[in-house]
Amino acid sequence: MLTATATATATATTATAVLGRASPATYSHIPSTVSPLFGSHRTSSNCCFQQILSYSSRLSCCYRSKATAEAAESMAAGSIASPSVSTLFSGSKQALISLSDKKDLDILGTGLQELGYTIVSTGGTAYALEKAGVPVTKVEELTQFPEMLDGRVKTLHPNIHGGILARRDQSHHLEALDKHNISTFELVVVNLYPFYAKVTSTNGVTFDDGIENIDIGGPTMIRAAAKNHKDVLVVVDSQDYPIVLEFLKGNKDDQQFRRKLAWKAFQHVASYDSAVSEWFWKQTEGDEFSPNFTVPLSLKSSLRYGENPHQKAAFYTDSSLSEVNGGGIATAIQHHGKEMSYNNYLDADAAWNCVCEFDKPTCVVVKHTNPCGVASRDDLIEAYRLAVKGDPVSAFGGIVAFNREVDEALARDIREFRSPTDGETRMFYEIVVAPSYSEKGLEILRGKSKTLRILEAKKNSRGKLSLRQVGGGWLAQDSDDLTPEEIKYDVVSKKAPKESELNDAKFAWLCVKHVKSNAIVIAKNNCMLGMGSGQPNRLESMRIAMRKAGDEVKGAALASDAFFPFAWKDAVEEACESGIGVIAEPGGSIRDSDAIDCCNKYNVSLVFTGVRHFRH
Repeated sequence: MLTATATATATATTATAVLGRASPATYSHIPSTVSPLFGSHRTSSNCCFQQILSYSSRLSCCYRSKATAEAAESMAAGSIASPSVSTLFSGSKQALISLSDKKDLDILGTGLQELGYTIVSTGGTAYALEKAGVPVTKVEELTQFPEMLDGRVKTLHPNIHGGILARRDQSHHLEALDKHNISTFELVVVNLYPFYAKVTSTNGVTFDDGIENIDIGGPTMIRAAAKNHKDVLVVVDSQDYPIVLEFLKGNKDDQQFRRKLAWKAFQHVASYDSAVSEWFWKQTEGDEFSPNFTVPLSLKSSLRYGENPHQKAAFYTDSSLSEVNGGGIATAIQHHGKEMSYNNYLDADAAWNCVCEFDKPTCVVVKHTNPCGVASRDDLIEAYRLAVKGDPVSAFGGIVAFNREVDEALARDIREFRSPTDGETRMFYEIVVAPSYSEKGLEILRGKSKTLRILEAKKNSRGKLSLRQVGGGWLAQDSDDLTPEEIKYDVVSKKAPKESELNDAKFAWLCVKHVKSNAIVIAKNNCMLGMGSGQPNRLESMRIAMRKAGDEVKGAALASDAFFPFAWKDAVEEACESGIGVIAEPGGSIRDSDAIDCCNKYNVSLVFTGVRHFRH
């Protein structure tokens, strides 16, 4: 603690920093929307203007102990010679720092000490600072109250929050501080208990352990400092320590800098609270849709533009607890190529979700989010060539996805394969995505093109919530992630399909699930021969698929994502007349009997799946 004599002889630039709370466990960073916060900033002072007060009550509020307050009263009464202004405000700046994640704490503490700040801390933070050789004053010395309730109550005290929330431009605030011998804080550095890491641990967490890792004092201090950001700098991210220290060295006050830090602080707490809320809901109502919920998004990258050049765009990752270790394109590693675009993300997501449906080695080619080529083979090179052959015109400039590692041989084939249309044009792709790459395979693919984006992704986990925006709201639903084993293929026609025909129908059914409605897929021998997508009527989609399949349609399987509203002189009859061997559809139409009768007339097998796969 500063003595009255020390106060009378110190300089105006001496500052006090209050740091520290104990953490219950090793900290794991809670997702925030942007990190780091600033790419560049204007260096200026964070020092609040301190009003020069002429009477003892306004002097004593600037000191952090009863002794210094008494010294101020003595000076005002004339018993001690009045010091200069610079001497008078010695020790007037304080910073409160309470950290679970102590990354770069030594750098911060040393930097503040060099700037003249006094550091006050508790528990593990105080110990870490003392170990780094940084002087520390315990919070208990300010509160005159010990930590209690197993650490639940440490900083929840007027001597702490009064010093954070007091407005320096309001004399009655300063008078209140003086009355209760409370000193002001100019800097608050806090991060939170590792709730996110605890409840997502692979080892699991008990309900009581989860409760104990809900931070109370930390968010309270952060919110208080952020609210009073005009007078108090608030820092929640260790990546911001260097720019904050640089800011403190300046001699100007930049309110925009303070507001950005305050915004980040509020967002930090909001993300933390959303995780607590999400976890708590799962402890009460289980899988039911919550009446209110928040989706914490973290900016991954700013994009050149959106779907079109005149639209601004950005890409965010979902930091919800349900997405932890959930896989998907959002967490993919990019090994090579140009930066991802808005449309690249959509197409890569569509290709990856489709290829992950298949158990056998499979290649999927996607263009504008629709699979235009799909093939499964034991030999992945053969699967790749067949997938491209399915629609080589559409495949050019598309996205190629594999569900097995890309090795040297496959990479070489991707690099050199010529278009089946002319046998000369080397195939060009925007993206290749796979679960892994051999070292040599990655090297070869990098040599195909400087712009080729090479992604390594993990399979999407099942049971995720699917969200889609509409004007003024959001639609939420379970993901359409039924597996083939969960689909029952009921034979409703007189002719039962052969085993090979049923396998073709199952393959076509997996493919049609990923085609935009109205969707028709024709497939044979684990290879998609043709597909029709996005047409306003099912008949037209079927005709497109037939045209692409050509003569190979004979004996092939046809899958429809929804039932056929008409059969005679419509899609079902045209399919039968073309030589289709088996049709798979959900059923459920009031005219199902017409579809059955039509298939019986042409001796075509018909199976109902009982599951619709609309994709809008």
